[in-house]
Amino acid sequence: MPEVLQAPLVVEFPFTRSLGPVQSAFLTGLRERVVLGVRTGDGRVLVPPVEYDPVTAEEIGGLVEVAQTGTVTTWAWNHAPRRGQPLATPFAWALVRLDGADTALLHALDAPGPDAVHTGMRVRIRWADERSGAITDIACFEPYDGADQPEPAGHSGEFENPVTGIVAAARLDYTYSPGRAQSAYIHALGDRRMVGERCPSCTKVYVPPRGACPTCGVATSEQVEVGPGGTVTTYCIVNIKAAHTANLDIEVPYVYAHIALDGADLALHGRIGGIPYDQVRMGLRVEAVWTDDSRYPDHYRPNGEPDADYDTYRELL
Repeated sequence: MPEVLQAPLVVEFPFTRSLGPVQSAFLTGLRERVVLGVRTGDGRVLVPPVEYDPVTAEEIGGLVEVAQTGTVTTWAWNHAPRRGQPLATPFAWALVRLDGADTALLHALDAPGPDAVHTGMRVRIRWADERSGAITDIACFEPYDGADQPEPAGHSGEFENPVTGIVAAARLDYTYSPGRAQSAYIHALGDRRMVGERCPSCTKVYVPPRGACPTCGVATSEQVEVGPGGTVTTYCIVNIKAAHTANLDIEVPYVYAHIALDGADLALHGRIGGIPYDQVRMGLRVEAVWTDDSRYPDHYRPNGEPDADYDTYRELL
């Protein structure tokens, strides 16, 4: 059995969102070194604030300033901080109930080690040197020994130049494994062969294989080499360049087609080259074209055979 492949992948994008009046006041307050909560109808103070009571769903908006000191209600030690986390050295993730609040705020707690952290520990906010109106304006929490701290001044929540939106970097690092069947398919592509797998129940051959028949739901394992010829079953003409794709350097218009490789019962898609775009047609017989260092076909081109009869591929449309 060929080696099952794995590869590190990253999905990353900037997430832009607007802020309602409560979140706007909360984040603007952080910029100004003020912590605001919101009071519910039964008198509880929620920090961080929300716009609707999580118990009654009632709309709430009465802002309340709370203290910059608080108590650790629970925590977990982070031995190996990852990229983008608040501190580069090991720290505790802690839920901290600020004085004057009834709920806890999750943030980093800077401590020399897990033995220095405990539930009930008194802490205070360490502000970031540069603040922009984001949760990162709180650099972290740090142990508090009872020294003088500014008392809440009853801020109204009204600020000049309030923060109305934020951009947060969303990123997911993960390891992708295509599994046994697709690993075999990719290994075969490295030898410039294309293989599918036959369903033991319906006998259809699927390319690329998924390891199971999408119709019968049974596992597939019998490998079948398909191609090298194929038939265009349907196609479209691409007139607009799509940014950030592998086809960015291809001049438009060009044709993308569904191609039923000989011996396959499922069409795959690929670009058609070597023929004017307006001469591509259903039934056109094609073959794969490989570039010198590619691990997959660059495109498909006419192979000189007569067009396939419609009845030979109509079930693959």
